[in-house]
Amino acid sequence: MKLVFAIVHDEDGHRVMEELNKNGFSVTKMCSSGGFLKAGNTTLLVGVDEDKLDDVIAIIEKKSKSRRQVINTPASSGGINGMFMPYPVEVTVGGATIFVVDVEKFHKV
Repeated sequence: MKLVFAIVHDEDGHRVMEELNKNGFSVTKMCSSGGFLKAGNTTLLVGVDEDKLDDVIAIIEKKSKSRRQVINTPASSGGINGMFMPYPVEVTVGGATIFVVDVEKFHKV
């Protein structure tokens, strides 16, 4: 058995969960936030038999898409006052980060 940790963009979380459920996979949702953009993420936990692992990963890939987004990033003006001026930067958000770990033991009570 495997445990899949999938960190997806908040906008994709519902679609990924819905598709996994529709295909018979149970999902646990945890709210999380990223360290770089401080934006909301959804962390999904899916316990799956090894022979169904590729199906779970394919669903996550299909339902979580990367996209470009413009954000305002503070930049120092270099002055003595240490003033910060925001400037727009285009970054890639979304997609998924997927971790798969072995499960030594599983009990459902």
